[in-house]
Amino acid sequence: MRLDYDVIVIGAGHAGCEAACAAANLGSHTLLITIDMNKTAQMSCNPAVGGIAKGQIVREIDALGGQMGIVTDRSSIQFRMLNRSKGPAMWSPRSQTDRQHFIAEWRNILENTPRLSLWQDSVTGLLIDDHTVTGVTTALGVDFHTRAVILTAGTFLNGLMHVGTVQTPGGRASEPASHGLTEQLTALGFTAGRMKTGTPPRLDERTIDFSQAVKQEGEHDFHHFSFLPGEHSQLKQRPCWIVQTNEQVHEVLRRGLPESPLYNGQIQSIGPRYCPSIETKIVTFADKTSHQLFIEPEGESTHEMYLNGFSSSLPWPIQMEAMSHIPALANVQAYRPGYAIEYDFFHPTQLEHTLETKLVRNLYFAGQVNGTTGYEEAAGQGLIAGINAHQRVNGGEPFTLARDEAYIGVLIDDLVTKGVDEPYRMFTSRAEHRILLRQDDADMRLTPRAHSIGLATPQRYELMISKRRQVEQLIDWCRGFSVKAALINPELQGRGLPTLKQGVRLHDLLLRPELNITLLADMLPELRQQLDLLETERRQEIIEAAEIKIKYNGYIERETLVADRISRLDRVTLRGKFNYADLHQISTEARQKLQRIDPETVGQASRIPGISPSDINILLLLLGR
Repeated sequence: MRLDYDVIVIGAGHAGCEAACAAANLGSHTLLITIDMNKTAQMSCNPAVGGIAKGQIVREIDALGGQMGIVTDRSSIQFRMLNRSKGPAMWSPRSQTDRQHFIAEWRNILENTPRLSLWQDSVTGLLIDDHTVTGVTTALGVDFHTRAVILTAGTFLNGLMHVGTVQTPGGRASEPASHGLTEQLTALGFTAGRMKTGTPPRLDERTIDFSQAVKQEGEHDFHHFSFLPGEHSQLKQRPCWIVQTNEQVHEVLRRGLPESPLYNGQIQSIGPRYCPSIETKIVTFADKTSHQLFIEPEGESTHEMYLNGFSSSLPWPIQMEAMSHIPALANVQAYRPGYAIEYDFFHPTQLEHTLETKLVRNLYFAGQVNGTTGYEEAAGQGLIAGINAHQRVNGGEPFTLARDEAYIGVLIDDLVTKGVDEPYRMFTSRAEHRILLRQDDADMRLTPRAHSIGLATPQRYELMISKRRQVEQLIDWCRGFSVKAALINPELQGRGLPTLKQGVRLHDLLLRPELNITLLADMLPELRQQLDLLETERRQEIIEAAEIKIKYNGYIERETLVADRISRLDRVTLRGKFNYADLHQISTEARQKLQRIDPETVGQASRIPGISPSDINILLLLLGR
């Protein structure tokens, strides 16, 4: 049995699976250690992938050669593109998935990835020599040796679950917690904290009155997550359902607050404000008489349903009584109640942008151990950690993404520069250059970078080049084709649209918000012929990409200039230039934060909360800038 590896990944959640596949696909002999191999990439909470900004991250993972988009497409039971009423920078794909199929697809990928081995065990300690990690030791007494370790333990580090006053050690329902690693790392000087997350009850759909709920069907157009053609779900598509709480529900919940771990002092850690428990909602939004809930299927054929929006740690009788006052759930039977879970995390300002720790060389953190929440955020970090662990042990250059390159770049920069005081999740509002970070062009942005290090396959790269060429050819054709007013006005008038006073280029006509390429193709036979020349399987994807570039070109060009101007500060190296304690020209707060975070560049320093523009100007002056 092999005991020596290039890279060892601890934990087979979404971060661990992406990290292990990335390192192995790049050429490193990799070992993935997990407590339960049957729970690889388990969806601890909602069996869904994507959503606002999260969907963009999954598209980026796919563009970089990661696996999450492929697995999601294969296991999807409902797909929707959110925020369609807004501009394309806000469009966000989301997919409800079959929980078990998702695990099975991931397990199949892991077992068939060359140079990747799996071991079922619990890691109890790291082997460290001269501030460099050299291996891990496990509960079974096995010592594995390695050149790099990626810790992706999720909610398992000293995990503790709460249902009312009942406390159960564990990292997830019916799964044991992991002990030993937090204690070892804090002894080495790492700063750790506690965070909280939660999950709602799981319900038996046979006991739900769906006539009292609003049906929400999925969409069936060309959109999906992976940029690779042919990755589509073969599973039966299922609807979700919307219900509302009411004052009777709230009254029961208020009665249970004295027994809530969140309000009786039992839980001291911080939970996510953007995804509060149902008891937090009725306290924070005391003036609201109802809250929207979603009943979502856990799989293609299972009767288990997920009550999204009703996360709770209240005693189970309170949860059941409260739900019974929702008409659709009046006679509902639960598979299990909701619960809260507390777990250890490490403050991410202790990391480089590669996700390597500053205190121990060749040790990387990814996922919820960095204070984030969400499968997508975890997977994005895991991918970057896996790439960089491979690069480190093979003498390659560090691989990082800038804020104007990817949501993953925004995520990691926020973590290592600003830190967290609550579980971090991505929003489109966190990305100042979001018009450049759209879901439709993640392959154009990132596949060349992944191909340059060998992670994106030649097939993926050639598909991207082909798509780019066809998009540019279509845009150029639209620029050169003249539309005569006399020929198109009857078509426009017949559809109740404003007519032309004179002929225009098709490119300029497409700038009208009420017109699009598909609609104009019904009016212009020449355009229809041009579209027929596009690659059949990806035709709609190419048309959409071209149309977005035409309609939003001015915004995109302006934002590119802004991003380039801002990014200049990220090219000014700062680390190692000053002893900040001696810089009395800047504020005391700035000295303390610069000393603690030790930013790599002036750009990173400018994003640290509490560092003022005048502090940055003084640093530039001292640097001779």
